[in-house]
Amino acid sequence: MQLDLVDVFGSTAFRGNPLGVVHAAEDLSDAQMIELTRWLNFSETTFILPPSNPAADYRARIFYPAGELPFAGHPTLGTCHAWLEAGGQPRGQDVIVQECGVGLVPIRRDGDLLSFAAPPFTRYGQLVEQEMREAARIAGVPTEAVVEAVHVANGPGWKLLRLRSAEDVLAARPVTQAPVGTDIGLAGPHGDGGEVDWELRAFFANQHGTLVEDPVTGSFNAGVAMHLFASGLNRGSYLAGQGQSIGADGRIHCSIDADGTVWIGGRCDTIARGASLPALG
Repeated sequence: MQLDLVDVFGSTAFRGNPLGVVHAAEDLSDAQMIELTRWLNFSETTFILPPSNPAADYRARIFYPAGELPFAGHPTLGTCHAWLEAGGQPRGQDVIVQECGVGLVPIRRDGDLLSFAAPPFTRYGQLVEQEMREAARIAGVPTEAVVEAVHVANGPGWKLLRLRSAEDVLAARPVTQAPVGTDIGLAGPHGDGGEVDWELRAFFANQHGTLVEDPVTGSFNAGVAMHLFASGLNRGSYLAGQGQSIGADGRIHCSIDADGTVWIGGRCDTIARGASLPALG
């Protein structure tokens, strides 16, 4: 087994979301996977296995410190990047197929960008008033700044608070503790002429109930993009930014094809490759 460290969605290396990727993880138990995930203490760590579905190129199990996820965005791109760099040969020339908890996820290559096809919603629709107010309290935003509150779950159970502006997003002051399983994100538009079109922030509660801000979040961006395109708030493509409140500088390329497929893309940078792992307890 070997471990790679990959930076995903950054404008440059070291400005995105870090990911641990373990190759040839067939012999690891669930307990060993979660042990390593918690030790690395990244938002997620992935484990590459042979596919069980013949249509897939590889299988990925995605863990965060509180458990396993059926899908997550930056782990999907980072795992694909590490698999390709390790010599993985996809069946298709420009499309790689990852198997994970939500099924098969296509990933396409376009120069330096990898993009995944956003998976379908597992829950979608307006939050009720009480849910909106509690999400706003946890995220630290005044309710008058909330334009819309929507479930955009696609593996993680994201709740989207669409705010009046990017300035409202950056002004949020979240609480420090929240129930395990909390997944709340903010999105607000930048003015015309900015480098990015939308500013996002995303918060989740770890296994101790500590609310953590994620540097750059592919699954949340996927849910936001699907909602923005479906609502007519964006057409064709847009660029999102995330992470500047905590020193990151994420760039997320969001687009929709003529057939309605939404793609979420970004760059991946290998930070370290091929570290040998000792036997885990």
